[in-house]
Amino acid sequence: MSGLILAVILVKFLQSQNSDKNSEKDNPTEGRMQGKVIDKWSGLYKFTKAEIEKAINYGNTKVCLGSGSAGQVYQGVLPSGQLVAIKHIFKTAMLESFTWEVEGLSRIRHVNLVGLFGYCDEDGEKYLVYEYCSNGNLAHNLLRNDSVLSWATRVNILRDCAVALRFLHTHPDGCIVHRDIKLTNILLTENMKPKLADFGLAKLLKMEESKVFTDVRGTIGYMDPEYIVHAKLTCASDIYSFGIVALQLLSGRKVIELDIQARDSLTKRAKDVVNGKRPIDDIIDSRLKGELNLGDFESILQVAVLCVASSSKGRPTIKDLVEEMDRACSNTSGMAARTRKVTHMQSLSVSLSSEMSEV
Repeated sequence: MSGLILAVILVKFLQSQNSDKNSEKDNPTEGRMQGKVIDKWSGLYKFTKAEIEKAINYGNTKVCLGSGSAGQVYQGVLPSGQLVAIKHIFKTAMLESFTWEVEGLSRIRHVNLVGLFGYCDEDGEKYLVYEYCSNGNLAHNLLRNDSVLSWATRVNILRDCAVALRFLHTHPDGCIVHRDIKLTNILLTENMKPKLADFGLAKLLKMEESKVFTDVRGTIGYMDPEYIVHAKLTCASDIYSFGIVALQLLSGRKVIELDIQARDSLTKRAKDVVNGKRPIDDIIDSRLKGELNLGDFESILQVAVLCVASSSKGRPTIKDLVEEMDRACSNTSGMAARTRKVTHMQSLSVSLSSEMSEV
Protein backbone atom coordinates (compact mmCIF):
# COMPACT_ATOMS: atom_id res chain seq x y z
CA MET A 1 0.00 0.00 0.00
CA SER A 2 1.38 3.37 -0.93
CA GLY A 3 2.44 5.96 1.61
CA LEU A 4 -0.33 8.30 0.44
CA ILE A 5 -3.10 5.76 1.05
CA LEU A 6 -1.65 4.92 4.46
CA ALA A 7 -1.51 8.61 5.33
CA VAL A 8 -5.21 9.04 4.47
CA ILE A 9 -6.13 6.02 6.57
CA LEU A 10 -4.05 7.37 9.45
CA VAL A 11 -5.75 10.77 9.42
CA LYS A 12 -9.22 9.20 9.27
CA PHE A 13 -8.39 6.89 12.14
CA LEU A 14 -7.06 9.69 14.30
CA GLN A 15 -10.18 11.74 13.59
CA SER A 16 -12.39 8.88 14.77
CA GLN A 17 -10.44 8.43 17.99
CA ASN A 18 -11.50 11.77 19.44
CA SER A 19 -15.19 12.38 20.06
CA ASP A 20 -14.65 15.75 21.72
CA LYS A 21 -16.66 18.27 19.72
CA ASN A 22 -15.50 21.32 21.66
CA SER A 23 -13.20 22.68 19.01
CA GLU A 24 -10.86 25.56 19.73
CA LYS A 25 -10.66 28.69 17.63
CA ASP A 26 -8.58 28.22 14.56
CA ASN A 27 -4.95 29.23 14.81
CA PRO A 28 -3.87 31.14 11.69
CA THR A 29 -1.13 28.55 11.07
CA GLU A 30 -3.06 25.41 12.01
CA GLY A 31 -6.36 23.69 11.27
CA ARG A 32 -8.11 21.66 13.98
CA MET A 33 -10.20 18.59 13.24
CA GLN A 34 -12.22 17.31 16.21
CA GLY A 35 -9.52 18.46 18.58
CA LYS A 36 -6.69 16.84 16.62
CA VAL A 37 -4.15 19.16 15.05
CA ILE A 38 -3.52 18.90 11.32
CA ASP A 39 -0.79 21.26 10.18
CA LYS A 40 -2.34 23.65 7.68
CA TRP A 41 0.86 24.05 5.67
CA SER A 42 2.13 20.48 5.50
CA GLY A 43 -1.14 18.55 5.70
CA LEU A 44 0.54 16.17 8.14
CA TYR A 45 -0.80 14.96 11.47
CA LYS A 46 0.84 16.77 14.37
CA PHE A 47 1.50 14.21 17.10
CA THR A 48 1.81 15.14 20.74
CA LYS A 49 4.90 14.03 22.62
CA ALA A 50 2.70 11.75 24.74
CA GLU A 51 1.38 10.04 21.60
CA ILE A 52 4.90 9.53 20.30
CA GLU A 53 6.15 8.05 23.57
CA LYS A 54 3.15 5.74 23.78
CA ALA A 55 3.75 4.53 20.23
CA ILE A 56 7.47 3.89 20.79
CA ASN A 57 6.93 2.12 24.14
CA TYR A 58 3.99 0.03 22.94
CA GLY A 59 3.82 -3.18 25.00
CA ASN A 60 6.52 -1.85 27.33
CA THR A 61 9.17 -2.54 24.70
CA LYS A 62 11.37 -0.19 22.70
CA VAL A 63 12.69 -1.45 19.36
CA CYS A 64 15.52 0.52 17.74
CA LEU A 65 15.57 0.16 13.95
CA GLY A 66 18.76 2.11 13.37
CA SER A 67 20.70 5.29 13.89
CA GLY A 68 22.08 7.95 11.57
CA SER A 69 23.75 11.32 11.74
CA ALA A 70 20.42 13.09 12.25
CA GLY A 71 18.68 10.83 14.72
CA GLN A 72 17.64 7.48 16.15
CA VAL A 73 14.84 5.49 14.47
CA TYR A 74 12.42 3.38 16.51
CA GLN A 75 9.61 1.04 15.65
CA GLY A 76 6.28 2.49 16.72
CA VAL A 77 2.77 1.11 17.02
CA LEU A 78 -0.30 3.31 16.61
CA PRO A 79 -3.50 2.64 18.59
CA SER A 80 -4.89 0.92 15.48
CA GLY A 81 -2.02 -1.60 15.62
CA GLN A 82 -0.34 -0.17 12.51
CA LEU A 83 3.46 -0.26 12.57
CA VAL A 84 5.34 2.95 11.84
CA ALA A 85 8.95 4.10 11.97
CA ILE A 86 9.61 7.05 14.29
CA LYS A 87 12.80 9.10 13.99
CA HIS A 88 13.86 11.01 17.10
CA ILE A 89 15.89 13.93 15.78
CA PHE A 90 19.12 14.63 17.65
CA LYS A 91 19.22 18.09 19.20
CA THR A 92 22.57 18.62 17.47
CA ALA A 93 21.03 18.04 14.03
CA MET A 94 20.54 20.95 11.65
CA LEU A 95 17.13 22.59 12.06
CA GLU A 96 16.66 22.93 8.30
CA SER A 97 16.88 19.14 7.94
CA PHE A 98 13.78 18.71 10.10
CA THR A 99 12.02 21.62 8.40
CA TRP A 100 12.69 20.23 4.93
CA GLU A 101 11.36 16.80 5.83
CA VAL A 102 8.15 18.27 7.28
CA GLU A 103 7.47 20.99 4.71
CA GLY A 104 9.19 19.45 1.70
CA LEU A 105 8.60 15.70 1.91
CA SER A 106 4.92 16.26 2.75
CA ARG A 107 4.52 17.76 -0.74
CA ILE A 108 6.36 15.05 -2.70
CA ARG A 109 4.51 11.75 -2.63
CA HIS A 110 5.61 8.79 -4.74
CA VAL A 111 5.31 5.03 -4.45
CA ASN A 112 9.12 4.75 -4.26
CA LEU A 113 9.59 7.42 -1.60
CA VAL A 114 9.04 6.65 2.07
CA GLY A 115 5.75 8.18 3.16
CA LEU A 116 5.76 10.77 5.95
CA PHE A 117 2.63 10.54 8.11
CA GLY A 118 3.27 13.19 10.72
CA TYR A 119 5.65 14.88 13.11
CA CYS A 120 6.06 16.14 16.65
CA ASP A 121 7.76 19.36 17.75
CA GLU A 122 7.20 19.78 21.48
CA ASP A 123 9.31 20.75 24.49
CA GLY A 124 12.42 20.98 22.34
CA GLU A 125 11.97 17.40 21.09
CA LYS A 126 11.44 16.64 17.41
CA TYR A 127 10.10 13.43 15.86
CA LEU A 128 9.16 12.30 12.36
CA VAL A 129 6.67 9.48 11.80
CA TYR A 130 7.12 7.43 8.60
CA GLU A 131 5.57 4.40 7.01
CA TYR A 132 7.19 1.17 8.15
CA CYS A 133 9.31 -0.89 5.72
CA SER A 134 9.46 -4.38 7.16
CA ASN A 135 12.56 -5.62 5.30
CA GLY A 136 14.87 -2.92 6.58
CA ASN A 137 17.48 -1.23 4.41
CA LEU A 138 19.27 -2.40 1.28
CA ALA A 139 22.66 -2.64 3.00
CA HIS A 140 21.32 -5.20 5.45
CA ASN A 141 19.77 -7.28 2.67
CA LEU A 142 22.63 -7.10 0.17
CA LEU A 143 25.52 -7.69 2.55
CA ARG A 144 24.03 -10.30 4.88
CA ASN A 145 25.55 -13.80 4.98
CA ASP A 146 22.45 -15.93 5.47
CA SER A 147 20.61 -15.06 2.24
CA VAL A 148 21.28 -13.66 -1.23
CA LEU A 149 19.32 -11.11 -3.22
CA SER A 150 18.35 -12.63 -6.58
CA TRP A 151 19.37 -11.01 -9.84
CA ALA A 152 15.74 -10.12 -10.65
CA THR A 153 15.34 -8.43 -7.24
CA ARG A 154 18.51 -6.39 -7.76
CA VAL A 155 17.42 -5.20 -11.19
CA ASN A 156 13.96 -4.26 -9.94
CA ILE A 157 15.46 -2.32 -7.02
CA LEU A 158 17.70 -0.35 -9.37
CA ARG A 159 14.82 0.33 -11.74
CA ASP A 160 12.50 1.60 -9.00
CA CYS A 161 15.25 3.77 -7.48
CA ALA A 162 15.88 5.29 -10.91
CA VAL A 163 12.15 6.00 -11.25
CA ALA A 164 12.14 7.69 -7.83
CA LEU A 165 15.08 9.87 -8.88
CA ARG A 166 13.30 10.78 -12.11
CA PHE A 167 10.32 11.93 -10.06
CA LEU A 168 12.58 14.09 -7.86
CA HIS A 169 14.72 15.48 -10.67
CA THR A 170 11.73 16.43 -12.84
CA HIS A 171 9.55 17.87 -10.08
CA PRO A 172 7.42 20.86 -11.22
CA ASP A 173 9.10 23.13 -8.64
CA GLY A 174 12.58 22.25 -9.92
CA CYS A 175 15.14 19.48 -9.51
CA ILE A 176 15.10 18.02 -6.01
CA VAL A 177 18.58 16.66 -5.28
CA HIS A 178 18.50 14.01 -2.54
CA ARG A 179 22.24 14.40 -1.71
CA ASP A 180 22.50 11.17 0.29
CA ILE A 181 21.65 8.20 -1.95
CA LYS A 182 23.23 5.11 -0.38
CA LEU A 183 22.34 1.55 0.59
CA THR A 184 21.17 2.43 4.09
CA ASN A 185 18.81 5.12 2.74
CA ILE A 186 17.02 2.66 0.46
CA LEU A 187 14.39 0.83 2.48
CA LEU A 188 12.59 -2.34 1.40
CA THR A 189 8.94 -3.22 1.91
CA GLU A 190 7.52 -6.64 2.64
CA ASN A 191 7.51 -7.31 -1.13
CA MET A 192 11.09 -6.02 -1.52
CA LYS A 193 9.99 -2.80 -3.20
CA PRO A 194 12.54 -0.01 -2.59
CA LYS A 195 11.70 3.36 -1.10
CA LEU A 196 14.15 6.25 -0.85
CA ALA A 197 14.36 7.61 2.69
CA ASP A 198 16.04 10.34 4.73
CA PHE A 199 15.44 13.62 2.91
CA GLY A 200 17.06 15.76 5.59
CA LEU A 201 19.85 16.85 3.21
CA ALA A 202 17.68 17.28 0.11
CA LYS A 203 18.09 20.50 -1.84
CA LEU A 204 15.71 22.09 -4.35
CA LEU A 205 17.31 23.55 -7.47
CA LYS A 206 14.75 26.00 -8.79
CA MET A 207 13.72 25.91 -12.42
CA GLU A 208 16.19 28.64 -13.41
CA GLU A 209 19.12 26.90 -11.66
CA SER A 210 21.24 24.12 -13.17
CA LYS A 211 23.60 24.09 -10.21
CA VAL A 212 24.13 25.72 -6.85
CA PHE A 213 27.19 26.19 -4.68
CA THR A 214 26.36 25.03 -1.18
CA ASP A 215 27.81 23.50 1.96
CA VAL A 216 29.12 19.99 1.31
CA ARG A 217 27.11 17.40 3.18
CA GLY A 218 26.40 13.74 2.56
CA THR A 219 28.17 10.40 2.86
CA ILE A 220 31.78 10.45 1.64
CA GLY A 221 31.84 6.99 0.06
CA TYR A 222 28.87 7.86 -2.16
CA MET A 223 29.55 11.54 -2.75
CA ASP A 224 30.14 13.16 -6.13
CA PRO A 225 33.88 14.13 -6.34
CA GLU A 226 32.98 17.31 -8.19
CA TYR A 227 30.66 18.27 -5.35
CA ILE A 228 33.30 17.48 -2.71
CA VAL A 229 36.02 19.55 -4.38
CA HIS A 230 34.05 22.50 -5.75
CA ALA A 231 30.85 22.42 -3.61
CA LYS A 232 28.96 22.47 -6.92
CA LEU A 233 25.67 20.62 -6.52
CA THR A 234 23.73 19.44 -9.59
CA CYS A 235 21.18 16.75 -10.39
CA ALA A 236 24.16 14.70 -11.60
CA SER A 237 25.35 14.46 -7.98
CA ASP A 238 22.56 11.96 -7.31
CA ILE A 239 23.45 10.11 -10.54
CA TYR A 240 26.95 9.55 -9.17
CA SER A 241 25.60 8.13 -5.91
CA PHE A 242 23.19 5.93 -7.87
CA GLY A 243 26.18 4.59 -9.81
CA ILE A 244 27.93 3.55 -6.58
CA VAL A 245 24.76 1.79 -5.42
CA ALA A 246 24.48 0.03 -8.80
CA LEU A 247 28.10 -1.18 -8.62
CA GLN A 248 27.43 -2.55 -5.15
CA LEU A 249 24.35 -4.42 -6.33
CA LEU A 250 26.31 -5.87 -9.26
CA SER A 251 29.35 -6.86 -7.23
CA GLY A 252 27.97 -7.47 -3.74
CA ARG A 253 30.89 -5.42 -2.44
CA LYS A 254 30.75 -3.12 0.54
CA VAL A 255 31.68 0.55 0.33
CA ILE A 256 32.71 1.84 3.73
CA GLU A 257 30.74 5.05 4.10
CA LEU A 258 33.68 7.23 5.13
CA ASP A 259 36.32 5.52 3.00
CA ILE A 260 37.07 7.15 -0.35
CA GLN A 261 39.71 4.50 -1.10
CA ALA A 262 37.11 1.72 -0.89
CA ARG A 263 34.89 3.65 -3.28
CA ASP A 264 37.72 4.32 -5.71
CA SER A 265 38.81 0.68 -5.59
CA LEU A 266 35.33 -0.44 -6.61
CA THR A 267 34.99 2.10 -9.42
CA LYS A 268 38.46 1.28 -10.78
CA ARG A 269 37.68 -2.44 -10.77
CA ALA A 270 34.45 -1.80 -12.68
CA LYS A 271 36.20 0.42 -15.23
CA ASP A 272 38.94 -2.18 -15.76
CA VAL A 273 36.32 -4.85 -16.45
CA VAL A 274 34.51 -2.65 -18.96
CA ASN A 275 37.81 -1.80 -20.67
CA GLY A 276 38.74 -5.48 -20.91
CA LYS A 277 41.64 -5.25 -18.45
CA ARG A 278 39.95 -7.65 -16.01
CA PRO A 279 37.66 -10.65 -16.55
CA ILE A 280 34.00 -9.99 -15.89
CA ASP A 281 34.09 -12.56 -13.07
CA ASP A 282 36.05 -9.97 -11.07
CA ILE A 283 32.98 -7.76 -10.70
CA ILE A 284 30.10 -10.27 -10.57
CA ASP A 285 28.84 -11.12 -7.10
CA SER A 286 29.98 -14.73 -6.70
CA ARG A 287 27.02 -15.45 -4.43
CA LEU A 288 24.74 -15.25 -7.48
CA LYS A 289 26.43 -18.47 -8.65
CA GLY A 290 26.01 -17.40 -12.25
CA GLU A 291 22.23 -17.04 -12.00
CA LEU A 292 21.90 -13.77 -13.91
CA ASN A 293 21.25 -12.34 -17.34
CA LEU A 294 24.76 -11.66 -18.62
CA GLY A 295 23.72 -9.24 -21.35
CA ASP A 296 21.82 -7.07 -18.88
CA PHE A 297 24.65 -7.30 -16.37
CA GLU A 298 27.08 -5.95 -18.98
CA SER A 299 24.71 -3.13 -19.98
CA ILE A 300 24.01 -2.05 -16.41
CA LEU A 301 27.73 -2.21 -15.61
CA GLN A 302 28.53 0.15 -18.49
CA VAL A 303 25.84 2.58 -17.37
CA ALA A 304 27.02 2.40 -13.75
CA VAL A 305 30.59 3.21 -14.80
CA LEU A 306 29.31 6.22 -16.73
CA CYS A 307 27.37 7.31 -13.65
CA VAL A 308 30.55 7.50 -11.59
CA ALA A 309 32.46 9.66 -14.09
CA SER A 310 34.40 12.30 -12.16
CA SER A 311 32.80 15.07 -14.23
CA SER A 312 29.04 15.57 -14.21
CA LYS A 313 29.17 16.20 -17.97
CA GLY A 314 30.13 12.58 -18.58
CA ARG A 315 27.20 11.05 -16.67
CA PRO A 316 23.97 9.77 -18.19
CA THR A 317 20.74 11.67 -17.64
CA ILE A 318 18.01 10.33 -15.40
CA LYS A 319 16.00 9.62 -18.58
CA ASP A 320 18.82 7.39 -19.85
CA LEU A 321 18.96 5.56 -16.52
CA VAL A 322 15.25 4.81 -16.40
CA GLU A 323 15.22 3.61 -20.01
CA GLU A 324 18.11 1.22 -19.35
CA MET A 325 16.56 -0.13 -16.16
CA ASP A 326 13.16 -0.57 -17.84
CA ARG A 327 14.80 -2.61 -20.57
CA ALA A 328 16.65 -4.78 -18.06
CA CYS A 329 13.47 -5.36 -16.06
CA SER A 330 11.64 -6.39 -19.21
CA ASN A 331 14.35 -8.89 -20.04
CA THR A 332 14.48 -10.20 -16.49
CA SER A 333 10.83 -11.25 -16.61
CA GLY A 334 11.83 -14.01 -19.03
CA MET A 335 15.29 -14.57 -17.65
CA ALA A 336 14.88 -18.25 -16.75
CA ALA A 337 15.21 -19.30 -20.38
CA ARG A 338 18.21 -17.05 -20.95
CA THR A 339 20.21 -17.48 -17.74
CA ARG A 340 23.82 -18.42 -18.40
CA LYS A 341 26.61 -19.63 -16.17
CA VAL A 342 29.59 -17.31 -16.04
CA THR A 343 32.36 -19.53 -14.68
CA HIS A 344 34.57 -19.36 -17.79
CA MET A 345 33.28 -16.25 -19.52
CA GLN A 346 35.44 -14.19 -21.80
CA SER A 347 36.43 -10.71 -20.71
CA LEU A 348 34.05 -7.93 -21.63
CA SER A 349 35.75 -5.52 -24.01
CA VAL A 350 33.84 -2.33 -24.69
CA SER A 351 35.05 0.92 -26.20
CA LEU A 352 34.05 3.70 -23.83
CA SER A 353 33.37 7.35 -24.53
CA SER A 354 35.95 9.98 -23.61
CA GLU A 355 33.80 10.99 -20.64
CA MET A 356 34.05 7.52 -19.16
CA SER A 357 37.82 7.67 -19.19
CA GLU A 358 37.62 10.35 -16.52
CA VAL A 359 36.27 7.91 -13.94
